[in-house]
Amino acid sequence: MPTECIADLFGFAPADGRAVVAAFDGGRVTSDAGALLLSRTDRAIGLVGRFAACFREDRSADVVEHSVSSIAMRRVFGIALGYEDLADHDTLRHDPVLAACAAKLAAGRRGCAPLAGKSTLNRLEHAPAGQPGRYHRIGHDGAAIEHLLVEFFLDAHAAAPAEIVLDLDATDDPLHGHQEGRFFHGYYDTYCTLPLHVFCGRHLLAARLRPANIDASAGTAGELARIVGQVRTRWPAVRIIVRADSGFARDAIMAWCEANRVDFLLGLARNSRLAGMIGEPLAAAAAESGESGKPARRYAEFAYATRDSWSRERRVIAKAEQTGDRSNPRFVVTTLGGEARQLYEDVHCARGEMVNRIKECRLDLFADRTSAATMRANQLRLWFAAMANVLVDSLRRIGLVKTDLARATCGTIRLRLLKIGALVRVSVRRVKVAMSSAWPCQQQYREACAALAR
Repeated sequence: MPTECIADLFGFAPADGRAVVAAFDGGRVTSDAGALLLSRTDRAIGLVGRFAACFREDRSADVVEHSVSSIAMRRVFGIALGYEDLADHDTLRHDPVLAACAAKLAAGRRGCAPLAGKSTLNRLEHAPAGQPGRYHRIGHDGAAIEHLLVEFFLDAHAAAPAEIVLDLDATDDPLHGHQEGRFFHGYYDTYCTLPLHVFCGRHLLAARLRPANIDASAGTAGELARIVGQVRTRWPAVRIIVRADSGFARDAIMAWCEANRVDFLLGLARNSRLAGMIGEPLAAAAAESGESGKPARRYAEFAYATRDSWSRERRVIAKAEQTGDRSNPRFVVTTLGGEARQLYEDVHCARGEMVNRIKECRLDLFADRTSAATMRANQLRLWFAAMANVLVDSLRRIGLVKTDLARATCGTIRLRLLKIGALVRVSVRRVKVAMSSAWPCQQQYREACAALAR
């Protein structure tokens, strides 16, 4: 009897004497089975519930189909899984694994999909600051979200550390429309906004969106006051060091630190006065480099104050370096004691790692996807990316600490552990997510599940 013809069967080149055919008849299949790991991480740290509590609900309860918690979960999980656009969620609203993470498998009223689509998510982002509008009845409390980011950092420690280092940096967020806060920035040579980030190691403590027509350090003293105050409420005896580049060597910031028992180590822009004060070490480095043919460096320190912008003299450490026929003097200003070389090479240079953290937020978690019209909406988008960073970092810190992914980037973790194809079978008693038996990262997945369960 001839084989029955299947109209939507695709034929391909035979393999090893066998016909190769394909059809869209596999049933419920997902490419995001690793979202279950995110869900377990969320339960371990309570991210979605605490984040959702930062939103104000003004919708009528009797007509609400999708809760604020499920909407917030969708945005944070979606970013972690690599979906940067709201339009992606019109397809994801039917994903069985994301529906299981939201504990909402069945279709809603009027037969709508289990999860919210882009229109509902859009209302979350574009809620006005004051009274709720007709279509935007979910508002958010920015101060509560900022407070929560620091709370996650504090909760990540079982005991108070003796010392923490807060890294500050400003970066450009290029814009391609006419968004609020858009200005041309000469240093970056583009139209952009100028977000301020604060990290402690891999922990993101603040992500503040700012217009680009300001100094890189604008608002830093206020951010430090908020963060340091919150940290010292929990850890009153912790030593705090602020570390940043020369854009933050401003008297207002340094004076605030000195008045509040906060140490600092800040880059200092080179000028003719500073260069003249290290003439002898530069000459010695140049002589050594000329004899050896290799770079040479010397270190010096001295008390220094600007002619009119600093309120007092401060300790400055200088690196006098000669590379070939070029001198490369660098300077830092600090309240820290200790040997100059150690402070510069071991403490100051380590701040370069923060650049990798910002790149991770931008490239892997779409923190620069700020294409909404208003600063308020774009700030919320930046906070969504920040929460995705907290979620994936918690997975790495708790679940992957004993695996080869303990120091992996968010993008690598997504590729290795989150983007997993699986067949989903839903029965009366359970949801079975059947992942490939040949998947190469099974051991890391098992270890992460076990560690998160503990």
